[in-house]
Amino acid sequence: MPRILRNTALISAACCALAASAAAQDSARGRGRGRKVADSASAPTQGAVPETKAGAAPQDPSQRGGGRSGARGSGRSGGRGGDAAAGAAQGGRGGPRTASIVLGPTDTYKVGKGAVEATLAISGDLRAFESANIRTRIDGVIEKVFVREGQPVAAGTVLAKYESSEQDASLRSAEADVAATKSDAETAQWNAEQSKGLFKVGAIAERDLRLTEQAAVAAKARLAAAEARQRTATNTVRDTKVVAPFIGTIEKRLVQDGENTSRGTQLFTMVRTTILELTGSLPARSADDVKPGQVVRFTADGRAFTGRVSRVSPTIDPATRSVAVYVTVPNPRGVLKGNTFATGQVVTTAISDALVVPATAIRANVDGTRSFVYKIQGGELVMAFVRTGISDESRGMVQIVEGLQEQDQVVVGSPGTLGPTMKVTIIGNEGGRGGGRRGQKSTP
Repeated sequence: MPRILRNTALISAACCALAASAAAQDSARGRGRGRKVADSASAPTQGAVPETKAGAAPQDPSQRGGGRSGARGSGRSGGRGGDAAAGAAQGGRGGPRTASIVLGPTDTYKVGKGAVEATLAISGDLRAFESANIRTRIDGVIEKVFVREGQPVAAGTVLAKYESSEQDASLRSAEADVAATKSDAETAQWNAEQSKGLFKVGAIAERDLRLTEQAAVAAKARLAAAEARQRTATNTVRDTKVVAPFIGTIEKRLVQDGENTSRGTQLFTMVRTTILELTGSLPARSADDVKPGQVVRFTADGRAFTGRVSRVSPTIDPATRSVAVYVTVPNPRGVLKGNTFATGQVVTTAISDALVVPATAIRANVDGTRSFVYKIQGGELVMAFVRTGISDESRGMVQIVEGLQEQDQVVVGSPGTLGPTMKVTIIGNEGGRGGGRRGQKSTP
């Protein structure tokens, strides 16, 4: 029994000690909390209301509650409140900011003079300037063919030869007839002249004179007929040889040795490719801008070539409402092949010393009625309205007729949001070259 009482007493003493320790900790925490509240109330934090003297004007209602809420919420939002206060203080010192933009050297261009060309797009097939289907003029057997496809030939080159024994015999007979009739004609003419002399002295009658004169006329007629037969025979012999009509290349060979062909049979196809002709079409509204002699720049098979307008059709195609244009293209080395498709531009107007800017520098106002550029002047953007002229699509340049001068610096492309009076900083051009694609110097 005494042991039980002793244990109970020990437990009671331990409980009392624990209770005393807890009370001491609560007291310490209470003192710390009270000190923090006092410090918050006395420190000039954001949202706190300073103490006012008697008779002072009341503060803003939102500020009157600052003292109460400052102590209550300082622990939770003190950091954020401090940042807001710093931002407000900075805004108050700097005032409203001026918009600015940073540009690179390729975002600017220094205005200068250059060449521009007004062009019209054209496309079509490059065809041989001359082409011929060579046919036979006689009936007969081909003795020999001398050329093959792709072979270049000169004008007058023998392409094929017919068996010509019959034609040669006819020619020799015609030549003999000419010789005989020519002798008869000369004799008849001599008799007529002699009869005329005898008639004057009364040696012969007038009837005999007339007979000799008629005989001379008949002999001349027989000579003319014989000469005509000779020419026909000569032409027939000539036609037994098929010759090239012009300088060109054999495109097709349609016969072989020993073939028997009739008159009019096609033997070869020849083309002249030293000069090609591009046949294209342009809209009817552009017909008045195209004239013979204008330069045409085009590409075919990845190569660049130059030609000239040779002819313009006088009529408009009612189906396509377009005008046919024919361009002559020199091809002395045969680099271009016939029937190659080509695209290019007809140069209708060319100016060598125009004031130019890149097409990407030209902008339009809201309603699209006026064009302008952003000019860099005094380190700021200035909206400069311009009047444009020729637009060179191949070079990407536009002629400026009014609104800019040489050495003016303009913004090209879309480097960002732009507006008048924006401050401009150009980076990356220290001691180097800027000016966009043209490599002009640019200074802010």
